[in-house]
Amino acid sequence: MQDEYRTVAREGVHETEISRSRFLCALAPAATEEEAQAFVARVRKEHPTASHNCYAYVIGADASVQKASDDGEPGGTAGVPMLQMLTRRDMRYVVAVVTRYYGGVKLGAGGLIRAYGGAVGEALDALGTVTRRRFRLATVTVDHGRAGKMENDLRATGREVRDVRYGEAVTIEIGLPEGDVDRFRSWLADVSAGTAGFELGGEAYG
Repeated sequence: MQDEYRTVAREGVHETEISRSRFLCALAPAATEEEAQAFVARVRKEHPTASHNCYAYVIGADASVQKASDDGEPGGTAGVPMLQMLTRRDMRYVVAVVTRYYGGVKLGAGGLIRAYGGAVGEALDALGTVTRRRFRLATVTVDHGRAGKMENDLRATGREVRDVRYGEAVTIEIGLPEGDVDRFRSWLADVSAGTAGFELGGEAYG
């Protein structure tokens, strides 16, 4: 399981022109293959008169799903170089669609490979990327008297407070890096004089 991965910071489009052909690279985060395919379909709908709408996507923190399409360009000259650019940059949960409007000048196989791969690289630079780290979800349970100070202490020490729920006791959901779990247990026992409950949950990225 990957400890971290990178993905695109936001959805957006970056345009570049090569030998009179317009290349529009649309990028978006995609949590599932269905989301990626829906984004591809949406871009195709927006550009019905384009010469080609080639795509590539990488889903899964370990890049378990990888797909690419040349959409009528010569085999291996569009989708594959797009996919290679995404994987070379360690991008995950991301979909790229490069829309080409042909400008009348043939680029040749090498030119197409550079154009499609380059369009994705430029779009990543323009839109920016974010790194998401794996962490464990955990729940801290404290009495009402200690809750306010506990929440402040958690935030002050840089812990990610994800949710606070008030019931008979106060439940604070936090995210912890895997390597911090044992150290956190000791810290919690100290600051709560052993009164706080602690329960580890599943994994998430953030």
